[in-house]
Amino acid sequence: MADDVPEGKLFATFERHGEFLNAQQLLLSLDLYEEPSLDADKKEFFLSQRLFVILAEYQEQSYLLDPFLEQLIAPVVELLKFYAKKSIQNPDEKGSSARVERVASLLYNYIKCRGYKTIIRFFPHEIADLSIALDFMLLPNGLAQDGSQWALRYVVLLWLSLICMLPFDLVQFDEADQKGRTASLIESVAKSQLGKAGLERVGAALLLSRLFMRKDTGSGFNGFLTWSLDSVKDTDPITSIGILQVLCEIVKSGPQEQIQTEVSQLLAVAHMIDQSPTLNSNTVVRKFKTKLVSRVALRILPNRQSASRRTGRTLTGDYIAGAAIEDDFDVPEEVESVLEQLFTTLQDKDTIVRWSAAKGVASIAERLPTDFANQVFETVMSLFAIHSIAAASLYDLPAIAESTWHGAALACAEMARRNLVSTESLPVLIEWLSKALYFDLRKGAHSIGSNVRDAASYVLWALARTQNPLALIPHADTLARKLVAVALYDREIHIRRAASAAFQEHVGRTGLFPHGIDVLGKTDFYAVSIRKNAFLVAAPQVAEHAEYQQFLLDHVVDVVLRHWDIAMRELGSQSLRHICLLDPDSLVPKATFKIERLLQSLDSTDVHGGLLGLNEIAMGFLEITINHDLLEDRLRNIFKYINVVSEDVLMKPRNELVTAATCRLIASTITLTEIRLEQQSTVSNWRTIVDFSLKHRSKSVQEAGADAIAAVSKLVDCSSVISRLIQELQTGSPVNQESLARLLGVIDYNSHPASLKQAINWLLESVKPSARPNIEARRLSFVSIPRILSTILPQLNSFLTSVEVNALFNALVEGLNDYTLDERGDVGSWVRLVCVQGLSSFSSIMITNANSIGDFCEYFPANKYHIAIAGILKQGVERLDNVRQEAGVCFMHLLDLPDPEVSQGHLWRLPGQPILREIFPKEEEPPQWNDGTWLFPRAVRLLEIPEYRTAVITGLLLSLNSKTDSTQRPLATSLVKYVRQLPTTADRSNAYTVVTFVDNMIYHAKSRITSNAVVIPVFQAFNVLFEGDALRQLEDEPSGMKSLGELLSISSRGVARLKNVQRIHEAMKIVINLLSFGGLFKACIPQISNFLAHPFPRIRADTAEYLYLVLQGVDIGIETDDIESVLLETEWSSIDDETAKQASQQVTQLFISSS
Repeated sequence: MADDVPEGKLFATFERHGEFLNAQQLLLSLDLYEEPSLDADKKEFFLSQRLFVILAEYQEQSYLLDPFLEQLIAPVVELLKFYAKKSIQNPDEKGSSARVERVASLLYNYIKCRGYKTIIRFFPHEIADLSIALDFMLLPNGLAQDGSQWALRYVVLLWLSLICMLPFDLVQFDEADQKGRTASLIESVAKSQLGKAGLERVGAALLLSRLFMRKDTGSGFNGFLTWSLDSVKDTDPITSIGILQVLCEIVKSGPQEQIQTEVSQLLAVAHMIDQSPTLNSNTVVRKFKTKLVSRVALRILPNRQSASRRTGRTLTGDYIAGAAIEDDFDVPEEVESVLEQLFTTLQDKDTIVRWSAAKGVASIAERLPTDFANQVFETVMSLFAIHSIAAASLYDLPAIAESTWHGAALACAEMARRNLVSTESLPVLIEWLSKALYFDLRKGAHSIGSNVRDAASYVLWALARTQNPLALIPHADTLARKLVAVALYDREIHIRRAASAAFQEHVGRTGLFPHGIDVLGKTDFYAVSIRKNAFLVAAPQVAEHAEYQQFLLDHVVDVVLRHWDIAMRELGSQSLRHICLLDPDSLVPKATFKIERLLQSLDSTDVHGGLLGLNEIAMGFLEITINHDLLEDRLRNIFKYINVVSEDVLMKPRNELVTAATCRLIASTITLTEIRLEQQSTVSNWRTIVDFSLKHRSKSVQEAGADAIAAVSKLVDCSSVISRLIQELQTGSPVNQESLARLLGVIDYNSHPASLKQAINWLLESVKPSARPNIEARRLSFVSIPRILSTILPQLNSFLTSVEVNALFNALVEGLNDYTLDERGDVGSWVRLVCVQGLSSFSSIMITNANSIGDFCEYFPANKYHIAIAGILKQGVERLDNVRQEAGVCFMHLLDLPDPEVSQGHLWRLPGQPILREIFPKEEEPPQWNDGTWLFPRAVRLLEIPEYRTAVITGLLLSLNSKTDSTQRPLATSLVKYVRQLPTTADRSNAYTVVTFVDNMIYHAKSRITSNAVVIPVFQAFNVLFEGDALRQLEDEPSGMKSLGELLSISSRGVARLKNVQRIHEAMKIVINLLSFGGLFKACIPQISNFLAHPFPRIRADTAEYLYLVLQGVDIGIETDDIESVLLETEWSSIDDETAKQASQQVTQLFISSS
């Protein structure tokens, strides 16, 4: 619950201070020694959680709490101090552990939000508090010993650590004959908590470090080190972490003499950890061990003024160098040993360990003599070469190189921040960083190296802050280009931002980058945050500058088009097109020359990227070239590059990406000349490639092949090809049928209509219902139908008769009834979805172009249009959310269409316009038909439109039968509410009545009385209405009672012969619910007997249970105690049929005698 914090909200002050203070006062006013009741405990829990949630809201802006901290924290710590004192005085009174835990947790949440260093300033810190805190922790049966009270132990340990910082002698708390006892007790308390896995360990470590840094107890540090060595031998990682935390804190802040005296012991602890495989395998142990040895080395080196090496620039841009210092001294051997360990740790597998090592190396180097520091830097840079010697290129490095490169880059960054990079080392460093910026190795289904690229950007950022601009002049252009390339084209958002930040730092501090301010405006933090914007908007803008243009083009071809991620290659190829269009005559030849080498590669990734790049260049030519002859020459020059790729590579079954890219390249570059050349074409096998792709199992390859044929069909008559493909594919595998269905929808029949009739006949045949339908092929056929209509619209009357157009429309309408099920579920919904879209598209095309279509009334009859609308509405109220949403969007589109511009155009206007506009107003937010709570209160009103009533009832009943609660529940609620407000007789304001509604439902059931799929939803709907008491008004209406009598007749007919348990169950509930209608009471009694004596034991038991519940909840006008007794005392599920028959007759007699 505490994690439920609103994201993205920024505060200006502690807005909820008043609310928080009141809630805290309420929590603190509770008596800690009184156990709360169950209800009170629950309320207090939620009260505390409310406080924690408010604090969590300010986690990112915790400084806003500072003005109020003393007012808020003082009462909390005082209450805990009071509890501690009272517990010491009365050890047997523990009080309420839950309330104490909540107060301690509140204090912990303050620490979590603002940090312990800020919060402990408000803890009580008088000398007398030592005995209170210490005695409380030592209470043998106190709450501090309770395992669940970790927060209490943590805050008390922090309290003790604060008291230990006070300058007083601990001996004054000791007895005369027990000197050192207090210090010993503090040490034992802290040691007992060092082995805990929770925050108690942190508090204990802080307490021990404060204790041993005191002058009066510092002598105990040697004994602690001895104990630490013995404890580390036990190889317990938790205890070892606690010990290392203590040592790190002491070495960081303890007296110089104390540390230098114990250097050998401290390093011995680290060495012992190295010797233990168990401890050395723990990441946190390795991290603290690295911190320890680094700090030990720092404490035995002279504390030199670090500012002497720092540099900077004034506001006027002048460079200021650090002062020269005398740094000739002997470096202790221990430091050299520590550095060797840190160089190894820089290659650790875990980032936090590498970063600790990097900061350690840089901090130590800062205190070393200049020559020694330079050697350290050279050693760090040599780490880059460890795995590079045997690698032919950056992409051939082993995966393990990631850790080494990352550690080396982090160390370089930390040293650069401290101005420890000499001018002489700069060229080599920049050379390595140029490679690190591109470090991206494929490993399985993902890549590694983003942290290396991030660290490399960090180094370059640091160099801008510390290096003399004069030293950077030779490298400025190279760095500018590489940083821009990474900022624009890296896959990861944080790397693009990091490179952009490094570029910005160089522009602001050195002013050496070409067009720095202008480029920075195009590659700022926000511009590079969205990959698509960086690739397609920012990159072409930067490429307008000549200094970056060629480099970006080379980067796209050499890096991005070869990237392991398909999305990167696709976006990169689009970016290449935008760059090439800046100067196509100059840049396209350079790009295609480099791409040709990619096409010759053995790596299919390179080939795919090259083909994508060529395709995008061709698309660019199609956009900008006006001269037809010039365009054909350009396209043919690109088309010929397909020959560079081996046919074996292009048609290898597993190279589907390459095959698809080749077909798309064919589609965009094919020309009339190449088609007419046939076998003399520059790519003689292009037809073979396209045929292969059409029979490929991959959807993307089939689509690409279909696009290629579509492009050819715009240039020449493909009727013979289409006929051949229909013959070959229609009797082939399901995959081939899918490919054919997809192909027939994209052919340009407008230019060459010879194959149109054949295509339409095949599509109509393929969508006919069958015993074993190919759902995917049917779906694609339905997708193709409106596409064909759109293609041939200008010459619709010439190409198709009204009968053929109506056949296409009828097929789409019939597709709405596809409810095919298989092991994947309701796969028929795929067909229904595209049919809804197809009908919407078909209708929109016909209506908006009505004035250009001869005999419009015959080509698009109004009655068929309204049938389609009814079918769309039926889908719009059915059970599947995605189908409902699509149907709703399509219906709203059709609702907004104007009348067709033909005679009697009003015939196509949707009936019930006033109601429809009231239900779905134009100004409302986008319709949410997939949301049942939004839709169904509106959808039930569609029943008031007679033309759509049957279809809407059918759809609503299917939804009511749904097992999805988000659909069934809001529909049931909406239907009950709607029927309740319907009148029993028609009036001027509402012609639709509850009697009409009931008759419609009964008619729907009687229309297919033998179909359980139809009858069961109707019965369920009636039971929902009965249980919601929505039909009570029919009792006073003769026609209504007649309808209910008919309902009783169809629900009780042939019960003994029915086999479907669900239908019998729903029928039984209807009969029992009708008992409360006086006019049907006597007719229901014998029918109830049929259910109580049913051959199925489950039906008998369910009938008895439901009848009992109804008799308990509804007054039927008779005394039912004896009936209820029989129902309860009879074992309906276990008795034999004869006994059940006798019991049911007894119930019947009791009903008759009581009435």
